[in-house]
Amino acid sequence: MANSSESTFRQFVACINAHEPTAIVALCSDDHIFTDSLGSQMSGLDHLKKGWAAYFSFFPDYRIEIETVTSSDQIVLACGFAAATYTKTGTSWQIPAAWRAKIIGGRVAEWQVYADNKPVYELLSAAPNHSLKRTAAG
Repeated sequence: MANSSESTFRQFVACINAHEPTAIVALCSDDHIFTDSLGSQMSGLDHLKKGWAAYFSFFPDYRIEIETVTSSDQIVLACGFAAATYTKTGTSWQIPAAWRAKIIGGRVAEWQVYADNKPVYELLSAAPNHSLKRTAAG
């Protein structure tokens, strides 16, 4: 049976998969920190909301598929894959990924992505006039 941290984690993933930036940040703590797969961090709820919205504009069908979840108190670890289609080219990608979340008081205080995004970066760099700046993504 999932604990409350796992339940919050799964709700957060559901908001990401629903492409709802407002719902995503509603589950974030005020001091939420997003860490991407390169170790860059983003914080500030307005900034995060804009980042997710921008990411979904480039990858409107972005989704996270969770295969395994484990947790201990406030920390939730999951692995699976992330997938999407790039709007400018119609090219799809899927990569193995893992996520780490710290849940405090029913809110996501930290969200960290572990993935080899090289295939995604190569797809973007090959697209004419690509303008995706690194934004929040899960």
